Amino acid sequence: MISFRGIHKSFDDNVVLSGVDLDVFPGETQVVLGRSGSGKTVLTGMLVGLSVPDAGSIKVEGVELTEFASDADWQNLRLRAGYLFQGSALYDSMTVGENVAFPMVQHTDWSEEEIRRRVQEKLAQVDLEGIEGLEPAELAGGMQRRVALARSLALDPKIIIYDEPTAGLDPITGDEISRLIRHLQGALQVTSIVVTHDLRLTELVADRIALIYEGQWGFLGTYEEFLQSTHPEVLRFLHRGPQEETP
Repeated sequence: MISFRGIHKSFDDNVVLSGVDLDVFPGETQVVLGRSGSGKTVLTGMLVGLSVPDAGSIKVEGVELTEFASDADWQNLRLRAGYLFQGSALYDSMTVGENVAFPMVQHTDWSEEEIRRRVQEKLAQVDLEGIEGLEPAELAGGMQRRVALARSLALDPKIIIYDEPTAGLDPITGDEISRLIRHLQGALQVTSIVVTHDLRLTELVADRIALIYEGQWGFLGTYEEFLQSTHPEVLRFLHRGPQEETP
């Protein structure tokens, strides 16, 4: 289980998170909703050391992350956690195959043959067989997102964090990525955290939803409960939608 307790985070005078608690249970997909700048990516980035809380506790399978004292501690955790960055974040100077292989080259002593086999396997999992030799610039946005997802699966993680996985994609491609995320969740039985402001993605993948509002949770519950909520921030999402996102 992943557990956040009493998480506080500020940037100068801007309080982003104020005493946030959250439990993410094994094998579920937890969606974290919120406006731009609400702190959702800051919170989930704490799981892989991209941000650090000012106060509070974060535990992954009973291990307290705030007590990590070395890069080696984080390294061990990152081997168990895949991270899909917003915008895919592929290396333009590498081929598709080299991008997917990158975590394997950096963190394992697998042979070239084993890495090649696993690259093919991961690309097949996202329905992209046979494109190892292409460059990212040759791919459409949805295919780039799939390559990035294959890379996040490279080390067979137990946890996957998705940062705005449908951002910048057209609705049809966004639906394809959403359904792929749901399929992989069922096939791999991983624990997933999805950061988004996309309600369609939320509908398709969420087991539970957490909505950040003014540094705390405005809502915690299922998608069905979300639809029935009368919280003003929930109503803003439901009736105005993410297209009116404010910085």
